Amino acid sequence: MSELDPNAAGDTRRDFLKKSSLFTALTLTPLTVLKAADQKVDERFAEMFEKIPLNLKVNNKPYTLKVEPRVTLLDLLREQLHLTGTKKGCDHGQCGACTVHVNGQRVNSCLSLAVMNEGKSITTIEGLAKGDVLHPMQAAFIKHDGFQCGYCTPGQIMSAVACIKEGHANSKDEIREYMSGNICRCGAYPNIIDAIQEVKEKGTAL
Repeated sequence: MSELDPNAAGDTRRDFLKKSSLFTALTLTPLTVLKAADQKVDERFAEMFEKIPLNLKVNNKPYTLKVEPRVTLLDLLREQLHLTGTKKGCDHGQCGACTVHVNGQRVNSCLSLAVMNEGKSITTIEGLAKGDVLHPMQAAFIKHDGFQCGYCTPGQIMSAVACIKEGHANSKDEIREYMSGNICRCGAYPNIIDAIQEVKEKGTAL
């Protein structure tokens, strides 16, 4: 006999009605409601058990945070610290739009977990300018029209500054090689190279 058969052994009519009501309620509950409830439970567990402390500096400002181990540096910057100048492009480390400096070295922030940066100093595009005074590389990009849509520009500028500091801007060919990780879908490469060369020649990249 079926488990819901009211005449089955051990099942009273009241038991049958209770089970029927439960199954009916679950059947009529929208899937979106069930998923939302499930997500809330997941978020509570994540908040209780997964978040760990993180101390770091971003643009010379110290932060004490709690983050999930799976959060990338890119998502931490954009979603928790609201520094949206760093762009999410491919999210696979292939376009360079998310380039930031970590302890002075250029890094694709989409490939770096936030928790890997404990105690480190992060510089984003927002940290280059000194108040209203643009960094020389930012000014050079404007002067030489080193952008069109501008989406890749923050990553291009961060990479360009590091390229000079690394000593890899001694010729156009060398700049092309060491900037090859930063993709510009608009094709502003010649102007980007001109901007980098000007800053390199003036010695104002630091």
